[in-house]
Amino acid sequence: MTQRIEDYALIGDLQSAALVARNGSIDWLCLPRFDSPACFAALLGDEENGHWRLAPAGAGNCTSRRYLGESLVLESVWETPTGTVRITDFMPQRDTAPDIMRIVEGVSGEVAMAGTLRLRFDYGSVVPWMRRTDGHRIAVAGPDSVWLRSEPQVKTWGQDFSTRSSFTVAAGEKVAFVLTWHPSHEPRPELIDPHEALENALADWHEWSARCRYEGPHREAVVRSLITLKALTFAPTGGIVAAPTTSLPEEIGGVRNWDYRFCWLRDSTLTLGALLACGYLEEASAWRDWLLRAVAGSPSDLQIMYGLSGERRLPETELDWLRGHEGSAPVRTGNGAVDQLQLDVYGEVIDSLHLARTSGLSGKPHAWRLQVSLLGFLESRWREPDEGLWEIRGPRRHFVHSKVMAWVAADRAVRTLESEPTLHGDVERWRRMRDEVHREVCEKGYDPVRNTFTQSYGSQELDAATLLIPQVGFLPPDDPRVVGTVDAVRNELSHDGLVRRYSTEGAAIDGLPGGEGTFLVCSFWLADSLRMTGRVEEAEALFGKLLDLRNDVGLLAEEYDPVAGRQLGNFPQAFSHIGLVNTALALARATEPQPEDAG
Repeated sequence: MTQRIEDYALIGDLQSAALVARNGSIDWLCLPRFDSPACFAALLGDEENGHWRLAPAGAGNCTSRRYLGESLVLESVWETPTGTVRITDFMPQRDTAPDIMRIVEGVSGEVAMAGTLRLRFDYGSVVPWMRRTDGHRIAVAGPDSVWLRSEPQVKTWGQDFSTRSSFTVAAGEKVAFVLTWHPSHEPRPELIDPHEALENALADWHEWSARCRYEGPHREAVVRSLITLKALTFAPTGGIVAAPTTSLPEEIGGVRNWDYRFCWLRDSTLTLGALLACGYLEEASAWRDWLLRAVAGSPSDLQIMYGLSGERRLPETELDWLRGHEGSAPVRTGNGAVDQLQLDVYGEVIDSLHLARTSGLSGKPHAWRLQVSLLGFLESRWREPDEGLWEIRGPRRHFVHSKVMAWVAADRAVRTLESEPTLHGDVERWRRMRDEVHREVCEKGYDPVRNTFTQSYGSQELDAATLLIPQVGFLPPDDPRVVGTVDAVRNELSHDGLVRRYSTEGAAIDGLPGGEGTFLVCSFWLADSLRMTGRVEEAEALFGKLLDLRNDVGLLAEEYDPVAGRQLGNFPQAFSHIGLVNTALALARATEPQPEDAG
């Protein structure tokens, strides 16, 4: 049975993550980091590229599954003719080495279980040597070593370059499996008790979730999204990956398949806003500090994305031995967009640091100097065309969103100096820049005939990013040009109420063949815009529709295909969950009783 993108659930240890399918198979896992080569890559190929299935013998998908409370501990239940069994999957926050733990528990009757562990290092291309010692199955290939053990020991054997297991569980019985990775040149890490690790994992997650300050409508969805964002955080540095996967397609069978296991600067302001609003100051501070370290250096060298620790070189490579998810090739690692000129990121970084300052995060002496340096570079370059926030792989254009974010950069600098005049800076020069950018965008990026801002100067195309114009303060929400843009985007870029980034029909604006699904964060932006323009009921209806698109455990990919009724793109996607949190919070504020209405 083919597993669709939404058939997966996420487990992780804040340094890497795995995807667990409804049929009990772990089909994606990169160790020891999010961006390491996968040792289970069936998600992008087939079972021969690596997976670990554990389920009742002969069974298909589980009967039900859920996360245990407000945690990232996954429980899957199979009801079979002979009894019921549950499997609890999780990755405890690591001390030294990463572990995946799977605890099988008999609930009723007696159930025969079967397991297949097929390790394939380097994205499914390397078959390791296997041996048995001290009750462990050990796989070694190059730099990687993986140890598998069970408590109590169960029957295992080698077959077809995989490790098979067979055992039976009756009501009340438990069998725990522990898979541990470590560098092959180092000794095996100390053994961890899986049952104690489960208790600690639940306690850690529940303690973290309890810190959420949000108590408004849809709290369950907000907390689940925050847990997902936390799971996508690389704890050693505070960086947050866009997604834990690569090359999940934006169109089934298409070529729009990218590696998202890196940290995008563009996500920074929205991420900070979500974390700060919900009370996660420690995570917000860690993300801000990662941002400061990553962008240090010459402003001309600023990249749109970086590695988990701020790495700059992310060369794009195609893995031709993987057929792609449902035949969607090529499979890529690295991301060539890292070398693009995207001028909007200067505005996003400056906006992020301005938000951090005004929200009361502990000050960083060099943060203002960095903003001044970035703005100085942007002053000399904002008039140039670029590839834009959607990372167009076609000719550079004067994208309206990029210009709007140049305005944001100047605006935030002006506002900072107005509130703190003792800081160094030329406020009058920056006011002039802000005014010049504003005039040019309104003259060249606005179509008065259709009453809408366009994707780029002189273009007839629309772009969902123009929905952000009122959110960043470029124009007030009640400006007729804003209302017209919201209506135009909704009318021309939406499908069944959900919004595409831009049109992929006709001329290849982005330099790529094929199409893509509706973009979920853009749909959240539309809900925000409807709210800001006074259409709160319509905004709430769209938000409810978006909530219904989550899978059974509350996760969202990057895109959605409203025709096929399925999720598309890398999964789970941080940007989608950030959009969910921010829209939920904004709608809650919009519907709060005003003082004159109280009582």
